[in-house]
Amino acid sequence: MALNKIEQYLIDLMVSYREIGKNMWLLDDAEHGLEAAVIVYDDPLVVFQITVMEAPQERRLELFTKLLELNAQDILHGAYALEENKVILIDTLEYAGMDFTEFRATLDAFGLALTQHYPILSPFRA
Repeated sequence: MALNKIEQYLIDLMVSYREIGKNMWLLDDAEHGLEAAVIVYDDPLVVFQITVMEAPQERRLELFTKLLELNAQDILHGAYALEENKVILIDTLEYAGMDFTEFRATLDAFGLALTQHYPILSPFRA
């Protein structure tokens, strides 16, 4: 069952999480740099998402250009995106082919990006 595979990986990684809905988990793990990350299983995909910041009204073009540059040069798994007025990190994996290494790599990439990119993105915070 899908729940068991995703939850087992979270347990194996010792990531703090809680189930917030059917096929939905909220990670709340500052130690791993994953505060308020959400994982959703929507057959056949597993979607990883974390809100990075509100998109500012000023300097938007500069911010979006920087995010595209980071996507091209410095993101190993996933990408920055815009959802409504929020900058998010998002990645999707196919559930059937997803293994522990790939799952861990996505979470590690999110934590690393949030840590390394904070000094770059923080000047854009409103």
